[in-house]
Amino acid sequence: MEENKPGLVVGKVYLIPTTLGDNAPLEVMPISIKGTIERIDHYIVENEKTARRFIKRVSPGKPQPNLIVQTLNKYTNPEEIPSYLDPCIHGHDIGLLSEAGCPGIADPGADVVRVAHQKRIQVVPLVGPSSILMAMMSSGMNGQNFAFNRYLPIDNAERKTMVKNLEKLSREKGQSQIFMETPYRNNKLLKELLRILQKSTRLCIASDITLPTEFIQTKSVHEWGEIELDLDKRPTIYIIQA
Repeated sequence: MEENKPGLVVGKVYLIPTTLGDNAPLEVMPISIKGTIERIDHYIVENEKTARRFIKRVSPGKPQPNLIVQTLNKYTNPEEIPSYLDPCIHGHDIGLLSEAGCPGIADPGADVVRVAHQKRIQVVPLVGPSSILMAMMSSGMNGQNFAFNRYLPIDNAERKTMVKNLEKLSREKGQSQIFMETPYRNNKLLKELLRILQKSTRLCIASDITLPTEFIQTKSVHEWGEIELDLDKRPTIYIIQA
């Protein structure tokens, strides 16, 4: 593995947040993001098409043909990742873009960051929206002890078991449990949560964060059972605390 050497000027890896929906980027992130994008031509992204569209929205005058883009997703060979950072070794900064939100958080970009540390390349996180953290911030639940569990299992029996285990863990440790679901399965999951969880357990539902349709509320499972809510195709974070 090629590493930087003392005295050699190397580039940095900038973790560039993206929007959580189709809103104007500079409505939800600082103007410094624009300056960073305008001076970086090397990028590692999940989806090249959407990444180029985001870059153009932030900096309309930036020449797209000058961009050098490497794709990182579930199909990427892990052995190729170290070579993605070669531009840094040669003095160029690299921008790491997630498909939505913050790179490295529930995102394959974490693999790039790990390799960057191994190569002693400086990693620079930039400020931007994270649906996980923003949901936690606004939930009113324990923000000093929480865990992110990503997606629940698809199998009904496994999902029921995991929900019960998360509720038990929350009760025993006072720990907020965060998870998410594919948007088109939200309504099914909500019905299952209301059936599986104890009536006194608190449930935060945070949908469309940062968008005009943003909805964030925390209620007991009993209270949610009296409300009709359509979460179909709306990106949603769930948090429970027993």
